[in-house]
Amino acid sequence: MRSGLATLFSTALLCLIAGCSDSGASGGASASASATSNAVVPTPTAKASATPTATAAPRSDCPKDSAGAGTIEAPCEGKGPSRMMEVKWTNKIDDKGPYFSVTNKSPKPILYGKIFVYFYDKAGKQLEVKDPADPAAKPKPYLICSGANLFSGPMKVDEKATLTFSCVRKIDVPEGTAAIEGELVSVGFADATEKSIEYYWRNKDLGADVRAKGGLK
Repeated sequence: MRSGLATLFSTALLCLIAGCSDSGASGGASASASATSNAVVPTPTAKASATPTATAAPRSDCPKDSAGAGTIEAPCEGKGPSRMMEVKWTNKIDDKGPYFSVTNKSPKPILYGKIFVYFYDKAGKQLEVKDPADPAAKPKPYLICSGANLFSGPMKVDEKATLTFSCVRKIDVPEGTAAIEGELVSVGFADATEKSIEYYWRNKDLGADVRAKGGLK
């Protein structure tokens, strides 16, 4: 009798212990998952909300036949033969390089400019430009000059100036060059003070790697 009671008591005690152990393990796992969830899930949500994607609205005053936000990353985009400035080589070259006649044909003063300069032989074939300091370097289809001081100050509407550009030296002109042409592929319009850039315009069509003499008509 005493033995049976002892056995029964031992069995009950073991079940009680097993039951407490299972309950504790289950509760611990659940708490651990809950704590992990609370610690991890809000983190990506906070990052996503902290870095929203903003898109600048298109400007209403972009030049004719162009559209865009007017920022340096998303300028007013022109296309085809549309130009804001006219560039003509004067047929003069000295130690400073080729001289260009540049005219502002846009409706606003211009501070910033990016010019692509092309070279052609007597037959009108486009010439490649080699780096005189590195003959082994891959030749380029044109030279690029750009900056907020490209014109040494603001170019007013219809203003014409004769300029040289520091990126086009006499030594840079390819052998056999008979004609030099430039395209102002990007400009920055001055604000009312004519000391800061209000917005930008660009026409990537003007800056093709392969360009026929005379450019787009």
